[in-house]
Amino acid sequence: MSDEEKSKKKFEWTDVWPEVRDLVWRYRKRMALGFVLLIISRTAGMVLPASTKFLIDDVIGQGKVEYLKWIAVAAIGATMINAATSFTLTVMLGVAGQRAIVDLRRRVQRHIGRLPVSYYEDHKSGEMISRIMTDAEGVRNLVGTGFVQMIGGLFSAVIALGVLLWLNWRLTSLTLVCLAGFGAVMVVGFSRIRPIFRERGKIQAEVTGRLTESLGGIRVIKAYTAEKREERIFTAGVHRLLRNVAKSMVGVAGITSISTLIFGIVGVVMSIVGAHEVLAGRMTVGEIFMFVMFTGLLVRPLVQMSNIGTQFTEAFAGLDRIREVLSEQAETEISGAVALEQVRGHIIFEKVDFEYNEDRPVLKNVSFDAPAGTTTALVGSSGAGKSTVISLVMGFRHPQEGRVTVDGHDLSDVRMHDYRRRIAVVLQDDFLFDGTIGENIAFGRPGARREDIEEAGRLARCDEFITGFDEGYDTIIGERGVKLSGGQRQRVSIARATLADPSILILDEATSSLDSENEAAIQEGFKRLKQGRTTFAIAHRLSTIRNADQILVMEHGEIVERGTHHELLAAAGRYRELYEKQHHLEMDQFINPGEDFTLESVKDVVPSPQPATGGGLPRD
Repeated sequence: MSDEEKSKKKFEWTDVWPEVRDLVWRYRKRMALGFVLLIISRTAGMVLPASTKFLIDDVIGQGKVEYLKWIAVAAIGATMINAATSFTLTVMLGVAGQRAIVDLRRRVQRHIGRLPVSYYEDHKSGEMISRIMTDAEGVRNLVGTGFVQMIGGLFSAVIALGVLLWLNWRLTSLTLVCLAGFGAVMVVGFSRIRPIFRERGKIQAEVTGRLTESLGGIRVIKAYTAEKREERIFTAGVHRLLRNVAKSMVGVAGITSISTLIFGIVGVVMSIVGAHEVLAGRMTVGEIFMFVMFTGLLVRPLVQMSNIGTQFTEAFAGLDRIREVLSEQAETEISGAVALEQVRGHIIFEKVDFEYNEDRPVLKNVSFDAPAGTTTALVGSSGAGKSTVISLVMGFRHPQEGRVTVDGHDLSDVRMHDYRRRIAVVLQDDFLFDGTIGENIAFGRPGARREDIEEAGRLARCDEFITGFDEGYDTIIGERGVKLSGGQRQRVSIARATLADPSILILDEATSSLDSENEAAIQEGFKRLKQGRTTFAIAHRLSTIRNADQILVMEHGEIVERGTHHELLAAAGRYRELYEKQHHLEMDQFINPGEDFTLESVKDVVPSPQPATGGGLPRD
């Protein structure tokens, strides 16, 4: 079901019933104790209204002053019990509600963290944050005071109704007719308001998502002076949210106003009919006062339930959105159950076809063998499919046709956690977390010794800039490593991969942000790091992959050439074309801008060609 279809889908109570049932059952003991306290509290709260009959008819009407002392003792004692139980109930269920929020947030975050990468590509991070933080907020009304108060309100209403029928069934019947109108208003009103609350959650997720993107890309926004544009987008979003809130407030206000009108009618009916009943001798003045008091005990829970109904509506809408997330298949459910005790790293692609969108193939009949411990380099134009190959190697995606195997196992049958903990990645723009340099290096091995962290830092040439910080490896680098330069961030990423001690190493332009001097030094470190490990390297700078065991040249989702650096140069195909173009750019600084570039014109710069099978091409 598409996101648009989900947004138009009508909310049904049965959709969220399993989540509501599970929440209530999980906190059943605390809620059961809450019900007991609530019954005690509500029963004690009825003592004072009930005493009005005796106060008016017996003490005032008949002068039985001796009753006054006992009425006062009973009223004060009941009030103290009511106050104590109400306090205990509010604190106990309030904490339970907050704990339920925490548990649900953890559950949603854990599930989202286990969803496949494709889910993250289709949903904004702000939207997922809204699911975790905002949508879970409403459950406090289900397991906190809201649900228990609703049940307690029904208990009070039933007791009050019984007393009212005992006092005067005629007057009670007329009152119930009026209250039935109130119930009809509640049913119709909340059926209209519920979709508004659901839409509000969707708008909040969109606004939060855009705001998160804006804050994350603030440097790009400022570089392109796009502050005003982002302000307009955010303003449009919060105005949509305002209109939604205003619409819900109008609906709630309409329900409240109609309810006030109905309660006013109830008051008039009680006044007129009650007066007739007293004059006819069917009720005493004290009973009329008691009737009014217990009518309040009947009506107050109904009013409370209308307010709680609004909260429940919002909670159900949030649970419905959470249910959509939890219904997404986690990677543990999608992938198989083959556990890998060890990963040697022998990767084979067998006639792999892959497409992100239907009828738009990205990979076509891709086959290659990457034995354990070898280095496979991927080169080609942008959009050729190199990153998609890496995505399949890491198990982020699975092919529509063909298969990818690791150590003889189909990757789609392998338990991803076992497999990925033996992979390390260094990307062109790798992600660092807000924390210390040491914590980021140790991200793949949280329990690593400080000596091992510093050794990895030395191998990645991090020590050259870390020594310039007063706090050394304990230096806080800020969100996304903002306090470090691009080259420094990349060196930290390389150190992180080094410390992880992987079986499979992924390098995506891993030295692109480094200067030539540091790149040469780190390439030496990479040679040691690659030993005994299966390495996949995406390279646009072809000089970095000359020693690869095999180079795959990709164009339009297909492997058009394969071989070693020297074999591909000798083949005089696409690889040689890319290689010579790069050398053209690199040699421009040594020749006059107006001269035509030829290999002959730079014979003093480029070594003379050496004989090779298939033609006299330079060996590097």
